[in-house]
Amino acid sequence: MSEPAPSRLGESLRGLADSGLATVQTRLELFAVELKEEKLRAGGFLFDTVLAALFIGFGVVFLLAFLTVLLWDSQRLLALGLATVGLFAAGIWAATRAATRMRAGSRLFASSLAELAQDRDALRSRE
Repeated sequence: MSEPAPSRLGESLRGLADSGLATVQTRLELFAVELKEEKLRAGGFLFDTVLAALFIGFGVVFLLAFLTVLLWDSQRLLALGLATVGLFAAGIWAATRAATRMRAGSRLFASSLAELAQDRDALRSRE
């Protein structure tokens, strides 16, 4: 008669642990969805930033053209050469940084969610 009580207690504890893990998993999934929404907002910010950089870049190019025309009689080749080297160097630097950040990627909460699912499966299989 004493054996059914521990079995019921064990089942109750497993059920409680399963419910707790299910709640935690749901909360983490919700947090992941909210994080994706934040990524979309950040993407919009990034678009606006790139657009601003593009217009500022055009401004720099036109400023350099203006300086080249201004120095046309004395140092036009030097002005054009320095402007070209400077712009290419800045472009290569920015492209290298962007490629490095893109390769890094993001796997936010993927491991945590997988571990919680494994814990729930382990608890269910013991029943």
